[in-house]
Amino acid sequence: MLKRRLGQNDVNLCPGGYSCPQIFETTDGNFAAAGLLITTEAKEAIKALPSGPGIGPNEGVVKLPRAVVIGAIVDILKVA
Repeated sequence: MLKRRLGQNDVNLCPGGYSCPQIFETTDGNFAAAGLLITTEAKEAIKALPSGPGIGPNEGVVKLPRAVVIGAIVDILKVA
């Protein structure tokens, strides 16, 4: 399911190997993320946005630090 971790290496692993926001590439070419679960807050906050996509019953929202996303951009853009 998970092919590789994006934007992170052995140098910046989190202590204990958990509580580490990160982005992964999946074996089917999509992306997955691990981060602080904010689904409840997001469902409330989305009501203030213009209508459009929402958060489905089988979906969750995680918060990723900006540095994690920026760090993964180069890896995301690489053709693998």
